[in-house]
Amino acid sequence: MRLEKFANRKVAIWGYGLEGQAAFAVLRDLFPDKPLTLFLTPDEAAQWDFEGVHALEVLTEPPTAGDLAQFQLIVKSPGITPYQREIEWAHFRGTRFVSGSTIWFAHHAQDRTICITGTKGKSTTAALVAHLLRRGGHRTALAGNIGKPLLELLTPVPPPDWWVIELSSYQTADFAGVPAVAVVLNLYPEHLQWHGSEDRYYADKLKMLADGNADVAVLNAASAPLIERTADVERKLLFNHADGWQGRDGAIWYRGERVLNLADTRLLGSHNAENICAALSAIEAAGLDARALAKHVTTFVPLPHRLQRLGHRGGIDYVDDSIATTPHATIAALESLTDRPTTVLVGGYDRGLPWEAFATHVRLQPPQAIVLMGQNAPRIREALERGGTPPCVLLPAADLAEAVHLAQQATPAGGRILLSPGAPSFDAFRDYAERGRAFARLAGFSDTQDEAIAGLGIA
Repeated sequence: MRLEKFANRKVAIWGYGLEGQAAFAVLRDLFPDKPLTLFLTPDEAAQWDFEGVHALEVLTEPPTAGDLAQFQLIVKSPGITPYQREIEWAHFRGTRFVSGSTIWFAHHAQDRTICITGTKGKSTTAALVAHLLRRGGHRTALAGNIGKPLLELLTPVPPPDWWVIELSSYQTADFAGVPAVAVVLNLYPEHLQWHGSEDRYYADKLKMLADGNADVAVLNAASAPLIERTADVERKLLFNHADGWQGRDGAIWYRGERVLNLADTRLLGSHNAENICAALSAIEAAGLDARALAKHVTTFVPLPHRLQRLGHRGGIDYVDDSIATTPHATIAALESLTDRPTTVLVGGYDRGLPWEAFATHVRLQPPQAIVLMGQNAPRIREALERGGTPPCVLLPAADLAEAVHLAQQATPAGGRILLSPGAPSFDAFRDYAERGRAFARLAGFSDTQDEAIAGLGIA
């Protein structure tokens, strides 16, 4: 939906995170005197001083269906699920709900966009694609779910040659763009409370490919749920496939040719090999020479809280993988760190995901110890104890501070402590970044090292 349609309609913004702030800034800039309403949580409202702000009504009570139905257009935060009765009723009464990304794509339908989604690996892959494009001499924007709302880059001058856009399942649920390249990395169950079911999560994730929207789809041949659900996609390029980019034997290969040694990069693990292959496949799908640009993977700096090496203290290495919010992400982290005894800290907000795959993995490849913390610790323990004696020492912890202390006691000199929770942080922290910073402090490191994601915006 283009912004001109907001001029003569009653408009509200629901949610005031980065996306809501960007939407408010754009609407206020275009329509300085237009009355606007903000639906906020009390916590969001407490962070801002709206005293004296022109033509603005701020409401902090949860909106009812009747409240929502008063507006013709509502710009909704991605974190607010559309699958709730209040929204369905208001939509039936004529209210249109849109997102910031929907607005942006309406204004950039002809731009060259590389859109990236998947259950895990989105941010690393998006940042790597942008890095490679820039090393190839292309002016490139890096934005979206990675931390730079698209509406903050609505009318850049000069415009970039390429847009690299990370999209969460919350954003693909109402996707309305036409990407030059659409990358889907993998599919695992996640965000089921928001989507309502596993099937709807997958369907929302894949709306980026619906109706042949993308010029080319880049898909992971190793993700069975993804390949099964994209059989009818005609224009596609597969990675993790012998006919394309593939990671194996400690290297990145292209059609049987060894192109890059993983040891020469700063990206740990087989899952990052997949991310590299996805990025190079996206470059190839964009019509560029991925083989020539592959050497620049070695200069890419990993993103914070993603298997980030914090350092060495008291004979123990510390690794922050706080971004891991699914059991499969924790499995990938453990598979990447098998060279020494590792104690892993798992658990957090319980959103009902199964832990059986994690339990199976650690039975086959037991870590030094598992420290259980957070709301879902009992369910994780139950999965680990089902069928007999746990594969390693299980240590229950009341909070992250106790978890770190117990891990230090359980880990031998020369070993490693890994924070890879496999769950969101909402039961104890605002987000995964705050959890990662707390882990760094407790381990004796600066909680601000390498915190910013390099390359956001246009360069």
